[in-house]
Amino acid sequence: MTAAVHVLCLNSGSSSLKFGFYEVWPKQTQPQQTRCLISGEAQRIGQRNGLFLALDPTGNVLCRDSGQVASAQEVVARIRRLLIKTGLPAPQAVGHRVVHGGPMLRQHCRIDAVVLKQLQAAEAFAPLHTPATLALIECAQGQFPDASQAACFDTAFHARMPLHASTLPLPADLRALGIQRYGFHGLSCESVVQQLSDARPSRLLIAHLGNGASVTAVKDGVSIDTSMGLTPSGGLIMGTRSGDLDPGVLIYLARVQGFDAASLEDLVDHRSGMAGISGLDGDMRALHAAAASNPDAALAIRMFCYAVRKQLAAMWAVLDGVDAIVFTGGIGEHDAAVRAEVCAGLSSLGVRLDEIRHRALANPISSADSRCQVHVLPSLEDEQIARHTGALVGSA
Repeated sequence: MTAAVHVLCLNSGSSSLKFGFYEVWPKQTQPQQTRCLISGEAQRIGQRNGLFLALDPTGNVLCRDSGQVASAQEVVARIRRLLIKTGLPAPQAVGHRVVHGGPMLRQHCRIDAVVLKQLQAAEAFAPLHTPATLALIECAQGQFPDASQAACFDTAFHARMPLHASTLPLPADLRALGIQRYGFHGLSCESVVQQLSDARPSRLLIAHLGNGASVTAVKDGVSIDTSMGLTPSGGLIMGTRSGDLDPGVLIYLARVQGFDAASLEDLVDHRSGMAGISGLDGDMRALHAAAASNPDAALAIRMFCYAVRKQLAAMWAVLDGVDAIVFTGGIGEHDAAVRAEVCAGLSSLGVRLDEIRHRALANPISSADSRCQVHVLPSLEDEQIARHTGALVGSA
């Protein structure tokens, strides 16, 4: 019997770091390929009201520390101490969620000196994420020097998109630089396909709705189109990101208003989206709380739902019909009002929710007469990272 590989998964965001410690059987010699031993998250890293939380497999709290968490590096050190305290072994491998590997890194891989150089070279494709990821890899190497390190790419799931979907309408010399549609939230989409398993329909739409949001069309388990493009800034309206804009807007701001590259990047990624529309916040929960008395907050919610609905309808045409829609991500999983408004706008396509099943989150949440099923599933990115990392280490 093949021994399990112990894998630590690190999934970093702009101000948070999710983690999971897994047993993985790369050759599937057990009924379950993965088993989570510890999961947790550090929230609001670098802020005074930070939180470090760790749970056991049954959801019991192992550790809950409030107060400032200075850095992601400190989080990894705390995870190491937690593993020692709970008597768990050191990881044999550390799997990292990597948002963008650029044109050279489109498949999950073990991290070596060559891969690190390729990640550094691709930093311009994801300047919001890659520097933090590289720092986290260095920290993990220091805390767990005997562990293999693996990069699991959000773009890998979309690597088989057809050329007519992945090619951007630019001259060949620019396309040769790697400027194309890459797509993101791939690990989340993979986890949805994995959860559906044998019940996976042929024509599937995945709406990953969170602070970042995207819609992906999946045909027979393969991504054939997705709303995000060269970077995670494109596509749908998001919490603080604009999503798709008329390129003329950026040209106008540069030519007339004097915006440089840094100020345009700050505008598109940090000051736009629902935060920019509302003038308040990009968090959907805060917008719901304010919507009754604040017209701009209500407008931000309405525009978000409208954008999701439009993209789902467009991807419906891409698939030439849809068998199932899956909502996932923080908003997709937890915001019934958003799901209801999005689906109400798809009634002409035959999408109908069952109010009772929707309220109870009993899949499918669609009614019996709906033209396609509608599901709500969790985004299990860490589990996918564990699977890929275990397979990379176990095959070595």
